[in-house]
Amino acid sequence: MANIREGKTKDFVQEEGRCYFKFKDTMTGTADGSFDTGGNMVAGSKEGAGLESLKVSKYFFELLKEKGIKTHYISANLDEGTMDIKKGKLFGDGLEVITRFVAVGSFIRRYGKYAEEGQKLDAYTEITLKDDQREDPLITKDALVMLNILTAEQYEEIVALNVKISNIIKEELAKHGLELYDIKLEYGMVDGTDEIVLIDEVSGGNMRAYKGDTYIEPLELSKYLDIK
Repeated sequence: MANIREGKTKDFVQEEGRCYFKFKDTMTGTADGSFDTGGNMVAGSKEGAGLESLKVSKYFFELLKEKGIKTHYISANLDEGTMDIKKGKLFGDGLEVITRFVAVGSFIRRYGKYAEEGQKLDAYTEITLKDDQREDPLITKDALVMLNILTAEQYEEIVALNVKISNIIKEELAKHGLELYDIKLEYGMVDGTDEIVLIDEVSGGNMRAYKGDTYIEPLELSKYLDIK
């Protein structure tokens, strides 16, 4: 019998030794029903949204595998809308690691007194807690260590890994005439090991990409990457 944990945009399914994500067409957003990849609630659905996220995730996970980056990804089935993954565990209830190359969004909302929108950033990286009730608050290295969510060594490894992966994705987007402004990724450990790996998904909803001054909508990214 399958054990299913429902998420906002995909479900985690475990059955007969197999673990996989089942992607859905639901999209996150705000209370007024506006779609927003940074939102903490389901704002509605759009036909084909799940397949778009899966296609782009497959593209980037397979690219990262070629680059020697270890992830929880095994394979993807576009017809079924599923992505097979290695079973693992989160740090705490989950962390989001954000690397920024251009100052936009929440960075400006927090630091706009000292920064200008569009200002270049040198792969500035920060971590937030996955906590919908508290709107995914920022957390410092010291707090992560003190609260036994990460060790100091794990923190440094995750930040360095996020910068490395972000730059790989940035370079890939640049080949298609796109500029990566920022990206949000997640990490965990494969069951039975203490090895940190990239988890969750790597889709248009994880990142802000632009072509010139035009923001690329998350569900449009596959077109620019020529993903069929």
